[in-house]
Amino acid sequence: MKITKYLALSFAAVAIVCALASPSCALDYPTRPVRLVVGFPPGGSADIVARIIGQALTERMGQSFVVDNKPGAGSNLGTDTVARAEPDGYTLMAESVSNAINPTLYKKLTYDQLKDLVPVASIDVVPNVMDINVDVPAKTVPEFIAYAKANPGKISMGSGGIGSSPHVAGELFKMMTGVQMEHIPYRGVAPATADLLGGRIQVLFDTLPAAIGNIRAGKIRALAVSSKKRSESLPDVPAMNEFVPGYEADSFHGISAPKGTPREIVEKLNREINAALADPKVKARLAELGAEVFTGTPEDYGRYLAGEIARWAKVIEFSGAKAE
Repeated sequence: MKITKYLALSFAAVAIVCALASPSCALDYPTRPVRLVVGFPPGGSADIVARIIGQALTERMGQSFVVDNKPGAGSNLGTDTVARAEPDGYTLMAESVSNAINPTLYKKLTYDQLKDLVPVASIDVVPNVMDINVDVPAKTVPEFIAYAKANPGKISMGSGGIGSSPHVAGELFKMMTGVQMEHIPYRGVAPATADLLGGRIQVLFDTLPAAIGNIRAGKIRALAVSSKKRSESLPDVPAMNEFVPGYEADSFHGISAPKGTPREIVEKLNREINAALADPKVKARLAELGAEVFTGTPEDYGRYLAGEIARWAKVIEFSGAKAE
């Protein structure tokens, strides 16, 4: 028994030393399936993009990258799971704009976004799109603003929940235009979309990947995308910046790992993700969803994420939004 215990401890020690100290061992990674945690239910943009990049990494690296949906608390449940995971590269976080919103929205988090996770790679930047019910008598953003101001109390704005990307994008619109809209938070974007289609709410600032199918089918009317320029996926839809100068409310997706993950693994993942994003098939799949590929080093993604945290803090403070 003592010998067995001694050997087990010895093997564990060798594994730790190998992972932390030997680049050659780290570069054998991955030798078993990798868990890619998504903090939202299946079907949303974070889930869709995670599955696209997970499949690409599976094909490139010879091991399965399995999406694990852990919805709850605006993705905090999933992020906490990754922050507490073993820093060995086998548990990764599929991040979204919620990871930039939550540090301000939630006063007490069980993790520190910038300290407990290390950035691995950015994936894409995704515009939100201002969708309205087809019965709303507005064909342009200026017409919507005029209609809303002439009909106070009659505009309901849905979202996927307090602090979600559609919520803060709408709050930024309110902040910059002076339009008053009643915020109706839902438990996810899918039920909000259903009520937009049914006319129970009038406007939804959804992410483009989630909304583009209904837009192309003519079931909802897109007034503007939230990026600085028009989206190649919807070239006839103006950018909000054309009517509200300075407005920008893009979502994004990226990958992070637990603090302490060996640098060699982080760098290998970054190279493989960037290579996957250069694949015409992956780029085309993301473009179909309205996403624009966004590559760079781990440090590039870290700086971008820190900047987004600072930017959304101002909007959340203006809105007075508080986590449920």
